[in-house]
Amino acid sequence: MPKTQISCPRCRTPMTAEIQQLFDLNTDPEAKQKLLSGAANMIQCQACGYQGLYPTPIVYHNPEKEMLLTFFPPELGVSINEQEKMVGPLIKRVVNDLPMEKRKAYLFQAKSMLTYQTMMEKILEADGVTKEMLDAQQKKLQLIQRLLSTASTESRKEIIKQEEALIDETFFGLLNRLVEATVAQGDKQSAQQLALFQQELLQETKVGQEIQEKMKSSQRAMEDLQEAAKAGLTREKLLDLFIDAPDEIYTNTLIGMVRSGLDYEFFQILSQKIEATSDSEQKTKLSVLRDFLVEVTRQIDAQIQEEKKHAKETLNKIIAEVNIEVGLEKYGNELNDFFVEAVQESLQEARKEADLEKISKLGQLNSMIEEASKSPAEIQFIETLLKAPDAESIKSLLNEKPEVINDEFLQLLANLINQTEQQGNQQALVTKLREIQKVVTKALMAKNLKA
Repeated sequence: MPKTQISCPRCRTPMTAEIQQLFDLNTDPEAKQKLLSGAANMIQCQACGYQGLYPTPIVYHNPEKEMLLTFFPPELGVSINEQEKMVGPLIKRVVNDLPMEKRKAYLFQAKSMLTYQTMMEKILEADGVTKEMLDAQQKKLQLIQRLLSTASTESRKEIIKQEEALIDETFFGLLNRLVEATVAQGDKQSAQQLALFQQELLQETKVGQEIQEKMKSSQRAMEDLQEAAKAGLTREKLLDLFIDAPDEIYTNTLIGMVRSGLDYEFFQILSQKIEATSDSEQKTKLSVLRDFLVEVTRQIDAQIQEEKKHAKETLNKIIAEVNIEVGLEKYGNELNDFFVEAVQESLQEARKEADLEKISKLGQLNSMIEEASKSPAEIQFIETLLKAPDAESIKSLLNEKPEVINDEFLQLLANLINQTEQQGNQQALVTKLREIQKVVTKALMAKNLKA
């Protein structure tokens, strides 16, 4: 979403931010989640420190529930007539994006919400969410804002201790969405601050410590799988990992990494092991494991097929438009992980059928995907620096590209180091990145002194 020039509601300082006024589930399946997360239209002023929702008109549309809501912030002080003029084009977009057969009476009877809170409650009410559940989420968001505005580490610890009852897995889910939103907005400083704050909560709260334990179990599964793969991963070794799994997190991590290995031959080996076991307790354990793995893989395969079907439908809608650019603008929010595969398959089909128009559009789309898949120039340069054998070689490479040496590049390095440290077990990479960071810092200081 393009950034908009706005003014801070408190100090009127000009700033840019991603401001979204239309939340239409017809064109963006994630629209409801964006709005309910509390992260949409959240701004932070670097001048005065203001942090909160930017007051802007909002139109919400859910065609499945036949719901069309509007909200106009009262603090804007705009007359009813002016309000209608401002939300009118947004409602027109909603109507125009629907096929004729889906344009129903509710579209011409938009319900005006007097407060932002009332709008949230109305949306959630349609999904069976009670006011009590909404109040609980609101308290969590308020606690996040309160903690973020507290500068002292000791004061934050005291607040965390007092309000720990509110800090559950839902709380961390809200915090994750805020981190994702700030990253999407390009606000690297706020994203880094939120990530550090999240790490503090993981260490200081009981739920955070439980989440860390789960992460450790998942990490252990990945390490055990890597260790087993060193001498060649066989189905027998894989089965042993599942049998010795300490908990469900470990098992689910393995499933996510080796789904292709859970094939007919794997289940045949497991069945033979069950038949050959005379210990009734072990036989029961293995049978339960087999039933669990069969059911989980069935669910995964069903989900994959559904995702593939959705990707093909989205692709067909895109290429049905006048041109690819229009199609991507309308349906870009519906893309999933299987979209690239759908493009490749459709391109092969079009070539077999000699459908020149389809080949042209799909070829253009494929080129756009390949271009978008390239790493940013800064990341490519960091990958080059990582291959340098020593500090002098890093310095030499930097001298060849002096335009790269700036505060933004140094901040990118800091973020990469932070992310890599959080992933764990990549100390060699962290050490190399820190070496690069040290050389870049010296180069930047020298550049600034020279300037």
